[in-house]
Amino acid sequence: MRDSTTSKEKILKKIRKALIHKSALEIGDIDNDSEIFTSSEEPLEIQFAQNFTALNGKFIFCENEIEFLENLDWIAKDNEWKNLYCLEPKLKELLKKGKINFSDKETDLLSTDIGITFCECLIARTGSVMITSKQASGRRLPVFANFHIVIAYTSQLLENVKDGIKYIREKYNDQLPSMISTISGPSRTADIEKTLVQGAHGPKEIFVFLVDDVQVL
Repeated sequence: MRDSTTSKEKILKKIRKALIHKSALEIGDIDNDSEIFTSSEEPLEIQFAQNFTALNGKFIFCENEIEFLENLDWIAKDNEWKNLYCLEPKLKELLKKGKINFSDKETDLLSTDIGITFCECLIARTGSVMITSKQASGRRLPVFANFHIVIAYTSQLLENVKDGIKYIREKYNDQLPSMISTISGPSRTADIEKTLVQGAHGPKEIFVFLVDDVQVL
């Protein structure tokens, strides 16, 4: 025990000495601007698609909103989805144009299987969807439904998370939302007997429909 104490005292003595006699070496300013990763030559659409699908996300590219509605209708019928839930006004109008049934009643939220939302932006490098509490879908819908459908546009593609934060700051004039989150594929955990389970604390599957907004309705 005495040896242990002596060693501890020696270490503490060295720490005290270092604090008293500070090094003359000056640490320069932290570089917050340089990129950590090498930039990819692939278009952002390709980067996002590759990284998102690598995380078990479902990616569908649509040339326009009409094609989006056609694809959504086909996938909904193929999966026998009947209780689509949507709260975002512009998205509800789009679904009505496509004659796709949905609910926006508060009483249906807890029992819905399929939630459909917009997003703030897409992060290509990590294959992530960035959402905030200031969206009409709020905090609840992206996590309540078993299936989360995200509608995004090519103009919302950004390279890095820091670009997403900058975009949100500019969009909301520094009045940041109380919640900013990124979704990278379906929720998953291996806490129980080291067995990977998807949808343990969120949607089992996430679909991203990326619409080319060069041509919009």
